[in-house]
Amino acid sequence: MNLFRIALANIRYPATPEESVTLAEQAIAEAGAAQAEIVCFPEGYVPGYRAAGKNVPPADAAFLEDAWRRVAGAAGKAGVAVILGTERFAEGALRLTALVLNRDGSVAGYQDKVQLDPSEESTYSFGTGRRIFQAGPLTFGVAICHEGWRYPETFRWAARRGAQIVFHPHFHEAEPGAYVPKSFADPANTFHEKAMLCRAAENTCYVASVNMASAGSPTTSAVVRPDGTVQCYQPYSKEGLLVADIDLAAATGLLAARCRSFENGGAD
Repeated sequence: MNLFRIALANIRYPATPEESVTLAEQAIAEAGAAQAEIVCFPEGYVPGYRAAGKNVPPADAAFLEDAWRRVAGAAGKAGVAVILGTERFAEGALRLTALVLNRDGSVAGYQDKVQLDPSEESTYSFGTGRRIFQAGPLTFGVAICHEGWRYPETFRWAARRGAQIVFHPHFHEAEPGAYVPKSFADPANTFHEKAMLCRAAENTCYVASVNMASAGSPTTSAVVRPDGTVQCYQPYSKEGLLVADIDLAAATGLLAARCRSFENGGAD
């Protein structure tokens, strides 16, 4: 076995953009203390995902730059690579993105959200292209929320290029009167968690899906093995880090490599 420790920051929605940075710094420190080598945050965590009813201030490039600097400092201090759900201005437009930081706090790059949910199109612009990242022996990709649930090719693209795991930062809160799940991928739950089982099994790679902690949450953070079975998941609505040791040798990418269609992953 070739074990690699990851952490998923299943933490609460921040009350303010400033709190989003503070909570991110705290979670990175906790991940370091847990000896995780990488920690992933939910979608749009800094400054806070712009959902209906969330009074997030207008996007501010200066705030984002300072927030990323602080998060990078926390990453370097803890010695933990970071996948930070955030937003950024690119080509004059606002994009949802994942900022990837190396363990020394240096910037590895960004994975912008390529497939937007229709509800996001009035706020964000589509990203273009996909990236593969490295953290020591770990090769990984990132598929953000909607694009991971509904577009299998976003996972296959990464697995075909050697990714042992695809991280899936997302934002998913309860709707009034909705069913409140108790166990991951239960038949009574929404389709979203079952999609994560499929993404892992159809590509023979790990999937790490991370959500925020909220009352009645319809999905939670979880790690799925390359055979499509659940390794672990965070109790619903419970705030905290989900820490898991994944076996890199088990993530062969075999089934992704055998796919003879969608050579570019349908993701550009």
